[in-house]
Amino acid sequence: MHETADFIPSKKYKTTEKGSFKWSAPSNIALIKYWGKKENQIPENPSVSFTLNNCKTITELKFEPKQNQDDTFSFDLLFEGKPKEDFKPKIQKFFERIEIYMPFLKEYHFTINTENTFPHSSGIASSASGMAAISVNLMSLEKTLFPEMTDDYFYKKASFLARLGSGSACRSVKGSHVIWGKHDNIAESSDLFGVEFPYEIHPNFNNFQDTILLVDKGEKQVSSTVGHDLMHAHPYAKRRFIQAGENLDKLVAIFKKGSLNAFIEIVESEALTLHAMMLTSIPYFILMKPNTLEIINAIWKFRNETKIPVCFTLDAGANVHILYPENVVNEVLSFIKQDLVGYCQNGHYICDEVGLGAIQLSN
Repeated sequence: MHETADFIPSKKYKTTEKGSFKWSAPSNIALIKYWGKKENQIPENPSVSFTLNNCKTITELKFEPKQNQDDTFSFDLLFEGKPKEDFKPKIQKFFERIEIYMPFLKEYHFTINTENTFPHSSGIASSASGMAAISVNLMSLEKTLFPEMTDDYFYKKASFLARLGSGSACRSVKGSHVIWGKHDNIAESSDLFGVEFPYEIHPNFNNFQDTILLVDKGEKQVSSTVGHDLMHAHPYAKRRFIQAGENLDKLVAIFKKGSLNAFIEIVESEALTLHAMMLTSIPYFILMKPNTLEIINAIWKFRNETKIPVCFTLDAGANVHILYPENVVNEVLSFIKQDLVGYCQNGHYICDEVGLGAIQLSN
């Protein structure tokens, strides 16, 4: 059983000289959705996700001891090499949340230079990849101060920190299939950090593909933070949280057996349930667009006619993630180009696949 105190350094450290680290961290797509959270970024229900490979954030963290040791966080934030002032409050808040676990933060000035491999404002949530990338960089600095640190602790704490920046970011640190949230039937699971899926995964789910159809690149009318908060008084919240746990149990068995049809049923149901929670909250809201529904109907028709195991999932937005095994990639891409591109904003879509998590690029 892990406690938050496990991540507070228990001994003194020496300040290191200036240096830099560079990591990439990917986005992820939840199969079992989490919607609703308690205080301190604790999820109301467990979730499981595919880690993506191509949609990622690349972040370089430069650090040097501060000239005057005052009681403030000192950092510059660059996006694609240019100052990005409107991102700074989010990093300030993140540093405030994690200071107790990284008490050396105020001793350094940081220059954080970040960029995404996917287009900015493309409708792909960058908070997960962005916060995961910053967290692994900060852990590289901590490992410099505590060289005896194990890899297991490094990645657990990186996931723990990432969660405090953006809940789903904890699923972007390590592993191809990641569980976040305590579940009674999965001993390794935790509310505090993501863990690699601990059971057997059938070869049917190796190299799974995710093609993301960009239906709407605009800012969501209701933020995920507001959406999560609306679950506190939601009439169906309690039953939903139980359902997520039940679906996770089913998915464990599905991953073992390799049943693609059962996988499709769970994943599509979870996506629609997420949006059903939005439709039935007070105030209620709709994040899907007409073209989202057109794509869903086209996928159902294509799957019915061809028996090709392709399905959709949705995040908290209008874009559609199309999931399918690698061995049908040609047929599915042909279907997307022929029947679905017209529903995408400017015809844009992104081809991705399951990846392994954060990667250190330089030290």
